[in-house]
Amino acid sequence: MPETQRLALLASPTERAQDAEQALRDAYDWVPFEEADAVVVLGGDGFMLQILHQMLEQGPMMPAFGLNLGTVGFLMNKYKSSRTIAERVAKARSIAVAPLRMEATTNTGEKASSWAINEVSLLRETRQTAKLEVSVNGKVRIPELACDGVLVATPAGSTAYNLSANGPILPLGSNMLALTPISPFRPRRWRGAILPETYEIVFRARESVKRPVLVVADQKEVRDVSEVRVVAEPEHRLTLLFDRGQSLEERIFAEQFMV
Repeated sequence: MPETQRLALLASPTERAQDAEQALRDAYDWVPFEEADAVVVLGGDGFMLQILHQMLEQGPMMPAFGLNLGTVGFLMNKYKSSRTIAERVAKARSIAVAPLRMEATTNTGEKASSWAINEVSLLRETRQTAKLEVSVNGKVRIPELACDGVLVATPAGSTAYNLSANGPILPLGSNMLALTPISPFRPRRWRGAILPETYEIVFRARESVKRPVLVVADQKEVRDVSEVRVVAEPEHRLTLLFDRGQSLEERIFAEQFMV
């Protein structure tokens, strides 16, 4: 980032983030979000995802530098005041993240679509096990997956829900997606797949009335779906900024050695 960058400041509604916003307001000559070259985001991963979704849906697209005032802060940098925020943003390393596009059809024929930066997950709505047909690039790979659910994760999201479901960690820049079952019952030995991000994945709910299924794209939920299409859209890549030595790429790599 250039030294003369124009920065916007956005803060989550939490008390910690609001207090930090007040402290930073006088530290830099901030500009409105629509006029900025980059945005500084105060909060946690959830608020960062909210801002990234806003960029995808409404624009403008710009690099985002997060300061963690939430819980995990996987997408954020440490909040500290040892250097000016402008210096940190100017010296930050950029990481590109390709989002997923989810398109769902409900049992009544309604259509819904949404972006996902971490993952798209299908989940059973009731005690009835979900039964899903899984197709990749137009070919049925699993005629009937009996499970609690299944998800498609990006490299950025591979250490989130995907990891807790025993899915693989994907390095940034791998241009791959993780297809991971959630509590699979049949076929018992299937533990998922790693697919190129250019592949299209389609899920069809079998017995969708008796065994209702919902889909969640990051924070957006659609219930009673009959079909869900998931595809990565690299042309809409987002840019996250990290302090040197603290990048998302390094965090994802380090997760593979956690014991």
